[in-house]
Amino acid sequence: MKERIDNITNSKSRTFLAFCFSFILGVGIFSWSIEIRLALYLYSSIFVIILLLFWYWQNKNYRFVLLCLMFFCSGALRFLWNMPDCNNSKNICNYNGERKELIGWIGAEPAREISQNKYILRTKPGKILLIMPLEPSFDYGDELNISCNLSAPKDQIDSTFSYRQYLAKDNIYSICSGPKILGVEKDKQGNIFIKKILKLKNIVQERVNLLWPEPESTLVGGILYGSRSGFSEDLKSDFNRAGITHIVAVSGYNVTIIAQWLLVIFIFLGLWRRQAFWGVVLMIFLFVIFTGASASVVRAGFMGVLVLIAGQMGRMSRIGNVLAVTAGVMILLNPFILIWDAGFQLSFLATLGLVYISPLLEHFHPDFYLSSRRKPGSCSGIQAKDPGFRRDDNAKRDDSALREVFISTMSAIIATLPFMLFVFGRLSIVAPLVNVLVLWIIPWLMLFGFMAVIISFIFYPVAQVVAWVTGFGLKYVIILAGWFGSQSWSAIDLGLPWWGMVGMYAIIIRYIIKYEAKNKNTTI
Repeated sequence: MKERIDNITNSKSRTFLAFCFSFILGVGIFSWSIEIRLALYLYSSIFVIILLLFWYWQNKNYRFVLLCLMFFCSGALRFLWNMPDCNNSKNICNYNGERKELIGWIGAEPAREISQNKYILRTKPGKILLIMPLEPSFDYGDELNISCNLSAPKDQIDSTFSYRQYLAKDNIYSICSGPKILGVEKDKQGNIFIKKILKLKNIVQERVNLLWPEPESTLVGGILYGSRSGFSEDLKSDFNRAGITHIVAVSGYNVTIIAQWLLVIFIFLGLWRRQAFWGVVLMIFLFVIFTGASASVVRAGFMGVLVLIAGQMGRMSRIGNVLAVTAGVMILLNPFILIWDAGFQLSFLATLGLVYISPLLEHFHPDFYLSSRRKPGSCSGIQAKDPGFRRDDNAKRDDSALREVFISTMSAIIATLPFMLFVFGRLSIVAPLVNVLVLWIIPWLMLFGFMAVIISFIFYPVAQVVAWVTGFGLKYVIILAGWFGSQSWSAIDLGLPWWGMVGMYAIIIRYIIKYEAKNKNTTI
């Protein structure tokens, strides 16, 4: 045991990682229901005691263990500090079960669905979820004076998905039902930058609706800026059963996979690998800004950039350390995302899969095996080591690029499968095949869809031609999703208990460790 601790304490990076994992573990353990007030006092006291022991204890290994305990307690305290005290009149959840008159403003982009609109209302005691009919409609920044019945969010019976925790990650602990609007002041509050972005987004959405009919316009909106408001229940079900819901979801899982395909397209168009890398990073940045730069979108974009950096550095080159630090920082900012945010979990798992599982899959193909044994700092097996890399050489290796993206896609699917079975309880049998058939065309649809919208502001007839051509690709995706999703055998209900999920990940981790141990002494 002492030797293992010495191995960690003698390495600054390993020591820092140990502290990150201790903090994350503290947040994770306390993300389950506990007596908050008592735990807050208890762990504050433990933190002080450990701090005093650390001050007087000179043994290096003991001090390391004490520091790990301090970071563990810090994680627990960070989570507990974020939890509201619903017995305090200063918090909105204190009034659950009552009818209350409130004044607040719409603090996020409204979620406009087919039959209703959902608003996040920022009031002085806290946020509430306001569900209203399509009319009257309100926008970000509008101030409302309302009277409504407040209630705590409820989870569905016999479901692993927790709606209560899903809302709590955004600090929403009350739902407003039976609202009566007493007064409205339009565009009174809010951030001017976000207002301009959302105004531009609405203009783009109007253009999308003009250029394409339904359901193609809804699909374009989902691909370009993550809008799913116009999807019918049948179309949602088809996408879900076919395993491609992620293509219209703003998540790190989606961004990482699309980023890989965009990289291939830019190389196919004649760019050097480094130019393609910065081009994709720029597109991710613009995508984050255009979608409103919410916390979840920023996390998704950051995960996508991390995967691109992993490709630049060499997949196994210390990117795991960067991921651990990134997770620690994100959880420090919002401790609820670790256990309560399925989007964050899927994003992180997909990123880990792209970094650690891809080399395992590459090992089964000789070309990929040779390309994966590259030096840290080299770009990849299909890229140039300097800007002078010839474009005809890029073209010769397009097939390798496509195979690499296929492996990246399969790696993300493998990494997220146990978690999805545990949370959603459904296995899409056709997901690997449908993803292969669909994902290659999504970046092209994104590119030509964006071009059609831009050209429509300059010369509308040309934009209609571009939109017409793009429509064939949109129909292709919808027809594939509809056909596979409608088959009785396309998906099965297959729930996985928590111990089953842990067991599957233990097997995956075992093979990753075995692969690394086998190849760590390979000559590069």
